[in-house]
Amino acid sequence: MSAVLLIEDDDRIRLSLAMALEDEGYTAHAVATAEEGLAAQRAHRADTVLIDLMLPGMDGYECIRQMRRDDDVPIVVVSARDDTHDIVAALEAGADDYVVKPVAVKELAARLRALRRRARTVTAVPAAPTTSVLTFGDLEVRPEAGEVRLRGEPVSVTRTEFRLLCELADHPGLVLSRQQLLQRVWGHEFGDERVVDVHVGRLRQKIEDETGNPRHLVTVRGLGYKLQP
Repeated sequence: MSAVLLIEDDDRIRLSLAMALEDEGYTAHAVATAEEGLAAQRAHRADTVLIDLMLPGMDGYECIRQMRRDDDVPIVVVSARDDTHDIVAALEAGADDYVVKPVAVKELAARLRALRRRARTVTAVPAAPTTSVLTFGDLEVRPEAGEVRLRGEPVSVTRTEFRLLCELADHPGLVLSRQQLLQRVWGHEFGDERVVDVHVGRLRQKIEDETGNPRHLVTVRGLGYKLQP
């Protein structure tokens, strides 16, 4: 049974969402503050974290940043704030996904299942050395080894950034729309396309050259993104 840590200060929402998640087959541990959430995750590592942004004391952004320092657990923001600035800030802090309240529990549960599937796929790295390398100039993507290298040096990417880069690398020169990427990388049939844009922007910062020009990761206006061979 998958364990979910829920960090939500509203008593009514916290209780109702925890009960709804348990009805969906999850074990839910619910706390009211970021500090309690960090302590709970250190003591009993959950499979997924759901977090509000506006919390008493430490806010959700800082909680995500601190959790990300030593934990790659999938993090989903559940917030009433739907401004692009808030979404960008949460994803740049290290969140994997963003859901705007009010929450449809069935949709949230589907997102959690997709995150867990992705987590298992990325961590299932074979023990034997692999020669599977997708090369774009001096950018190398090694899907089976879970590695990205630029000019031979390892590039630190998040789990979601790695999945996104692998999806684009698997289709060199092919434009993938934001909705296609949402479905293939995040496992969502529908969703907020800003989630894709933010992750592409973060990934581009890590694999662009010194002049600031994108390294093969191209935006095709009105269509989507592609990795140019």
